[in-house]
Amino acid sequence: MYFKQILDERCGCASYVVASRQSHEAAIVDPSIDTQQYEALLRERNFRLRYVIDTHVHADHVSGARELRAKPGAELCLHESAQVAYPFRPLKDGEELALGQLRVRVLHTPGHRAELISILIINPPRSPEPSMVLTGDSLLVGDVGRPDFGGGDAAAQYESLTRLLRLPDWVAVFPGHFEGPCGKGMCGRPSTTIGFERLYNPLARLDRGAFVSTLTDGVPARPLNMTAIEATNRGLAHMPWAMLTTAAGVREIDVNALESHPHDAVVLDVREPEEYAHGHVPGAISLPQADLASRLPEVPRDRPVITLCEHGIRSFRAAQFLRQMGIDQVASVKGGTAAWRAAGKPLAFGDTRLEKSRVTESEWTHAGASRYSI
Repeated sequence: MYFKQILDERCGCASYVVASRQSHEAAIVDPSIDTQQYEALLRERNFRLRYVIDTHVHADHVSGARELRAKPGAELCLHESAQVAYPFRPLKDGEELALGQLRVRVLHTPGHRAELISILIINPPRSPEPSMVLTGDSLLVGDVGRPDFGGGDAAAQYESLTRLLRLPDWVAVFPGHFEGPCGKGMCGRPSTTIGFERLYNPLARLDRGAFVSTLTDGVPARPLNMTAIEATNRGLAHMPWAMLTTAAGVREIDVNALESHPHDAVVLDVREPEEYAHGHVPGAISLPQADLASRLPEVPRDRPVITLCEHGIRSFRAAQFLRQMGIDQVASVKGGTAAWRAAGKPLAFGDTRLEKSRVTESEWTHAGASRYSI
């Protein structure tokens, strides 16, 4: 058996190549948009791509599965419940795919997403039992995938975690993420074992009620450009550029500089609408980071843009994306709204039911003096 884990440091994702050294048939699981790395590996190893498997419809990075499907003889596979606008081979719970002597067994593990599957890898000449499981965004190292991106179910996630933890202790766990927004408490390691997670994953020790409460507590912060990325992965749009692929330098300003910002500057609050409604900097405009790429034409290019969130992390990445898209007059507020609040500066409160309506050019011009929910 050949097995390789490929880590993407930019988005905290992991993809996998599994192949039979006997038949030279290969499967790629959760491929990133950078497909050249897989194609180079296939050529180097003389592997023939048989299956491309997405464990679910990803919301935080663009998948390379459809591009790889174009290789001769390759099948694109998702769970039968996946709602996408392109053809694929539907997989059922318990179904096995053959890779030479290897067996790739499908486990339906919904929760993070309704269509999420995990992949058991079995090498019968060595053992009739599975040696590893690729868990996608179900079981993570020290955590589980969040069910609040849209289409998730915390109760289903509990059942899926319980099912996975019934596997033997020795089974190695290789998740779809090692960092990033998918989980609240990932420890950063790229792999673990079923036995270790059963003993030390804090969520594994909770009963159903506490588990569901923990996973649904607080306002979910959707990933940067989630709207565009998910639509692209469903085949409803083509916006692969929506991923943050650079580490552009971004100027940071403090809350005092924010308070005295130029009159023509536009302040974008990239938090969720519910966070914005419960207290925001006066004059800031609500544009959640999840919608930034899909609403990019609404961001002016002829005046300064200041991004703002709760603590400064989301706004910094949003500013990096704006820089990536050629908007150079951008700064991020260090410490965010929390620092503004701690400094005793005034907050505005407002309804965001109109947050998706388009703001006119004149409204952008006067954004510093008025409040709008776009």
